[in-house]
Amino acid sequence: MPRKPPPPKKGPPKPRPEELARDAIAHAEEAPGGKVRMTFRVLLTRTQTEALAARAIQEEKNLDTLVAEILEAAAAARTGAKGRPM
Repeated sequence: MPRKPPPPKKGPPKPRPEELARDAIAHAEEAPGGKVRMTFRVLLTRTQTEALAARAIQEEKNLDTLVAEILEAAAAARTGAKGRPM
């Protein structure tokens, strides 16, 4: 009676997205307050950009600060209270 071949060996487990992100940001420039400086461009429609600029003016903030706050809030919502991704 022929034997079944052994099941294929599994390779090492894939790293989790959180581990990949930590590695990707490991060499980023550090900024005061335990933050990391990131520089990138964002492509938005003119309408979206004007809405963000109007909100920044209304809140008496510069646009960079407003966008950083929006991104920080989105990251906090994703990580929940414990600071770990949900």
